[in-house]
Amino acid sequence: MSHTPHELHDDFPDMADRISALKSSDAHFARLMEEYHTVNRQIHAAETNVTPVSPAAETDMRKERARLKDELYAVLTA
Repeated sequence: MSHTPHELHDDFPDMADRISALKSSDAHFARLMEEYHTVNRQIHAAETNVTPVSPAAETDMRKERARLKDELYAVLTA
């Protein structure tokens, strides 16, 4: 566990321009980004014990983040 937020721009630095463009032009992508950001921050808060959660809840949040990241990546590479 790295205790570092997984920001999309950091995970896909070569797609930063496309991420910015899609956030402003594609409502579906923008909604997915907001969901990703929310879950990502919740995971970071759990990892740093700011907001402790059960291991099962943290696992579920990680799965949701991975699902959202996969969906965002599919839009980015479409």
